[in-house]
Amino acid sequence: MELKEILSHVDHTLLKQESTWEQIKAICDDGVKFNTASVCIPPSYVKQCADYCGDKLKICTVIGFPNGYNTTACKVFEAADAVANGADEIDMVINVGWLKDKRFDDILNEITEIKKACNGKILKVIIETCLLTDGEKIKMCELVTEAGADYIKTSTGFSTGGATFDDIEIFSKNIGGNVKMKAAGGIKSLDDAEKFLALGADRLGTSRIVSIAKDEQGSGY
Repeated sequence: MELKEILSHVDHTLLKQESTWEQIKAICDDGVKFNTASVCIPPSYVKQCADYCGDKLKICTVIGFPNGYNTTACKVFEAADAVANGADEIDMVINVGWLKDKRFDDILNEITEIKKACNGKILKVIIETCLLTDGEKIKMCELVTEAGADYIKTSTGFSTGGATFDDIEIFSKNIGGNVKMKAAGGIKSLDDAEKFLALGADRLGTSRIVSIAKDEQGSGY
């Protein structure tokens, strides 16, 4: 797979607490230059990014991040605010404790309400696979499908682990036809990226692939 094709599936990501506008602006520049699917940035920078990038780049942000235990009302407000500020895509974190407690109706309602607040924009649901059993991952595939979200996403990158090939294989066997897959966290190489895409992932949450592209500029990229 050509590097350009891989980059077209990348949500170029910078979510560190200490991220400055200069750093955020730089990844926006990279996203435009390398034609990434989007940049994924903190909610407080969405309006600046949307104003800066215009229609040259999709802006993605995170909701209930990284722990997911905000109230549903807070997450719904965050999502609506992000969309009003110019976000094209929303990556929300589920309440993992609710999943452990088998509060499936609450999770379904939360995803459904946030999807409504997205007002037609793309919603990705982060389930933090490193904290879940395989059975819980399968249940989340069912709930994300039922709620009408656009993507199921492996990880925040802020917990005990990131995306694994096994997780994407579990997703692919259990999601509905309306749901795509995003692998995020710990994707460090082109080989990893290509394998996740070969397994069916449509998006990759990473900053490393753009760094690799920069390194390869001198070799004819």
